Amino acid sequence: MTEQAQGGALQGLRVIDLSAVLSGPAGTQILGDMGADVIKVEPPAGDETRRMGAPAWHDGSAAAYVNTNRNKRSISVDLQKPEGRALLLRLLEGADVLVENFKPGTMAKWGLDYETVLKARFPQLIHCQITAFGADGPLGGLPGYDPIAQGYGGILGFGGFPGGPPLRLHLPAVDYATALYAVIAIQGALLERARSGQGQAIEVTLYDSALSLLHPFACNWLLRGVVPQQMGNRHSSAAPYDIYPTRDGHIVLLVVTLRQFHNMCDALGLPALRDDPRMQVTTGRVQHNDELEAAIVPVLARLTTDAAVARLNAAGVPVAPVLDVGQALSHPHAAVRGAVVEGAEGYRGVASPLRFSRTPVSYRIVPPRQGAHGREILAEARLDPAEVEALIETGVVIAPPADET
Repeated sequence: MTEQAQGGALQGLRVIDLSAVLSGPAGTQILGDMGADVIKVEPPAGDETRRMGAPAWHDGSAAAYVNTNRNKRSISVDLQKPEGRALLLRLLEGADVLVENFKPGTMAKWGLDYETVLKARFPQLIHCQITAFGADGPLGGLPGYDPIAQGYGGILGFGGFPGGPPLRLHLPAVDYATALYAVIAIQGALLERARSGQGQAIEVTLYDSALSLLHPFACNWLLRGVVPQQMGNRHSSAAPYDIYPTRDGHIVLLVVTLRQFHNMCDALGLPALRDDPRMQVTTGRVQHNDELEAAIVPVLARLTTDAAVARLNAAGVPVAPVLDVGQALSHPHAAVRGAVVEGAEGYRGVASPLRFSRTPVSYRIVPPRQGAHGREILAEARLDPAEVEALIETGVVIAPPADET
């Protein structure tokens, strides 16, 4: 990674990122990967994920911070002080997008409300606000994180195995969905701004994102009143569709079509199951899943994971080994896809999944130390060196000594 611009689909776009924790920073990292100049404005204490410790650290910051803050420049500003808010307005003079995830009402309390202040002063600005539940309604203004949204959003209601406790989805899917929706909305607003010349406000919430993920369960309830029940790793409308033990591990196997079912039976040497009249339609296989699994589980248990995957893949049956994170990131296909990127000071991260033919993503800046680019950013905002040092001396800006930047 280098500090030099590498181009990209969003080259020339400037983003002021006031967000912290996960959904906001994950979204602005996507913008940064696509070439945007992202200025991360942190409070004096820094983004709280810098201190979310175990088990891994990089350059003094926790992995939770490192994972979502590359391709950004950091300046640390105390927005609680009037001088800090005045400085933010200076930074917004050259910005296209403002992203923040403060509690609803915070920006208005600071005199930075979009409708009454920012819209008039910066008519082309796109203001993206990310909150847990929005400002209104019974839950309006409440704080929230991914698992809280999973609870209110119905996701926890069907997680886990029958008769067991609810099981949390351990990946922050709601946070990342919110990040992606924010990026989509920002790009849509930028496209519309190119036609109208006007910016606008965008609101994205964890709650709305959680509800949007309820496929197909929301539709089943809305159309037929069907409430999903706990089903472990099974699927409500396909079988076999589960995680199965092998001689030395596990595989995930799913069969959707009749052809796939016949091919699976042929690959596993199960002619009686293949011709069973109950198994010739999807609903029959779901209804008789116990009998189906009673036939295939002993066969898979005699095979190694590699043998089972090879045999089923050769037959055109969707299958995968159950890998741990290290195995997944070390897989030969991950290397072909360039899934891991490396940078200065030992930085390693998961590459962007975006692929462009003309304007590729780039990895220019490792996740920065708090305030590392403060002097540089303030110089770009046309503050003279004396003003910069005065802001640092009074604690409005937190920056490392000049000889460390």
